[in-house]
Amino acid sequence: MFLSQAIQPPCYTVNFLPRSSPKPPSYSVAFYNHSTTSAAGAKISNNHLIQSLCKEGNLKQALRLLSQEPSPPSQQTYELLILCCGRRSSLSDALRVHRHILDNGSDQDPFLATKLIAMYSDLGSVDYARKVFDKTRKRTIYVWNALFRALTLAGHGEEVLGLYWKMNRIGVESDRFTYTYVLKACVTSECTVDHLAKGKEIHAHLTRRGYNSHVYIMTTLLDMYARFGCVDYASNVFNGMPVRNVVSWSAMIACYAKNGKAFEALRTFREMMTETKDSSPNSVTMVSVLQACASLAALEQGRLIHGYILRRGLDSILPVISALVTMYGRCGRLEVGQRVFDRMRERDVVSWNSLISSYGVHGYGRKAIEIFEQMLANGASPTPVTFVSVLGACSHEGLVEEGKRLFESMSRDHGIKPQVEHYACMVDLLGRANRLEEAAKMVQDMRTEPGPKVWGSLLGSCRIHGNVELAERASRRLFALEPKNAGNYVLLADIYAEAQMWDKVKKVKKLLEYRGLQKLPGRCWMEVGRKMYSFVSVDEFNPLMQQIHALLVKLAEDMKEKGYIPQTKGVLYDLETEEKERIVLGHSEKLALAFGLINTAKGEPIRITKNLRLCEDCHLFTKFISKFMEKEILVRDVNRFHLFKNGVCSCGDYW
Repeated sequence: MFLSQAIQPPCYTVNFLPRSSPKPPSYSVAFYNHSTTSAAGAKISNNHLIQSLCKEGNLKQALRLLSQEPSPPSQQTYELLILCCGRRSSLSDALRVHRHILDNGSDQDPFLATKLIAMYSDLGSVDYARKVFDKTRKRTIYVWNALFRALTLAGHGEEVLGLYWKMNRIGVESDRFTYTYVLKACVTSECTVDHLAKGKEIHAHLTRRGYNSHVYIMTTLLDMYARFGCVDYASNVFNGMPVRNVVSWSAMIACYAKNGKAFEALRTFREMMTETKDSSPNSVTMVSVLQACASLAALEQGRLIHGYILRRGLDSILPVISALVTMYGRCGRLEVGQRVFDRMRERDVVSWNSLISSYGVHGYGRKAIEIFEQMLANGASPTPVTFVSVLGACSHEGLVEEGKRLFESMSRDHGIKPQVEHYACMVDLLGRANRLEEAAKMVQDMRTEPGPKVWGSLLGSCRIHGNVELAERASRRLFALEPKNAGNYVLLADIYAEAQMWDKVKKVKKLLEYRGLQKLPGRCWMEVGRKMYSFVSVDEFNPLMQQIHALLVKLAEDMKEKGYIPQTKGVLYDLETEEKERIVLGHSEKLALAFGLINTAKGEPIRITKNLRLCEDCHLFTKFISKFMEKEILVRDVNRFHLFKNGVCSCGDYW
């Protein structure tokens, strides 16, 4: 390393007595200290030695030499001392250096102020960073940026935004780092509409000042919109970028993958592979692509990605392998996900969470608990996400007592305070098991506002068991908390329709109309020949899908002869039975199922992904098809997996 060349060996000063002296020779030895006759000479020498000690990480000796130095050290010496304190994570030494700077009157140097703020930020002492900023009279843009960075990393986004507007008012010109930090500040605090508005205003600022062609700023802007779920804004930013790098491509793919646009994520990845020559996808890219494959249950594409990961040598990176475990689990290949997990040389809590979650969504609650216990035995500490996964697994198998035991252990054994997500899991667990009063009491006893997730879990449970009174109570809270969420209105209407309360169904539908809301259409995806196909539920037959509809009509007639009775209670219209049957026959999962029967070989399983809960009629219809067509059918709905084989579903009709 070049640093070793800058370090001088110990310097010895030896004074020899004249031969005539009766005394023996005396040796005066000084380590790292030149004897000089001038103060200027001493200053030059000690600056160099302190710098050398800092470069080799010998902070303690550098500080001892600093305390003996009569003259103020140079700016570079102070800079190296500050950097060394940050690297050594020593707050006490940092304060000692800072005090020396104050005593020598160098505290108003903007360069040193910038370094001090960065040092305190790295040491996690944002209060000291603020004090340095407050006491610095001459604040350059670098001083402002240093504080913006410190506050953003500490999660004080609101304060950053306030200071940014103040900086603009006094006329300090922003640079590219400023925009990067303030855009990140928009999402460090809780994402609200107000913060999004501020982000858009910053977008306008940087565009007016010509920074909209800067790849790093625009990538940060894209990511900001993605965090708010503004996919169209993020896409417009991405499409307008004159230059893109692997980070910007990865950010766009992640935006699509995390906001329910898995198709678009895979399409963007293909574009990246064909359009970019200078940069290859990195581990971050691959995690997002695997998430997209998992969302669509695109097994064949996932396998291709797995091969690419192996060829690129990315199979040693923990987040990538954890994403692989999740992908195989979500594509219905639990055994492959388990093998990937078993071959991992090292595991973190995310890896364990991936495996627990995979077994959970398949309905293997006891296996998920077993893996959770293995994780504890291996010394891994659970996180809040771990408990969401394992409690969700209990819910899918109806393991009420086991779930209650795990919930109680969170704070007692692991020091994790239950959050809204954990209460939602418990309400879902109790509600599915038809212990609705117990679930309602848990909601009532919560010390914080239950929020949409908890009330939504309660309303979903009322839908399963037809509890109108409790459903009305939950929906009132949901309408107040989420007035624009059409799904809550539809759930209540479903409950009224099942209870034959048609007047109330009409009232809910009018409320939907009045608020300009539309029911989210059912949509299914399936992969055939490494191509993804999408199907949307329709009430009217589509002439372009005549073959699929003809097959469905024929199958329905055949299945009726074998005992199939269409379940039409979820149809939100007071219609004749035949009309209701025609409507449920147009559900997206049936369209996908018919397409799969036409386009897959004998013995080849059909894999379907649905964006909503599987309805009772589609569940029953698919059971009949699996038996009489001798076909293995895997359907993953918004809650869990359903493996249909020989007329039986793996969920045991508990979903």
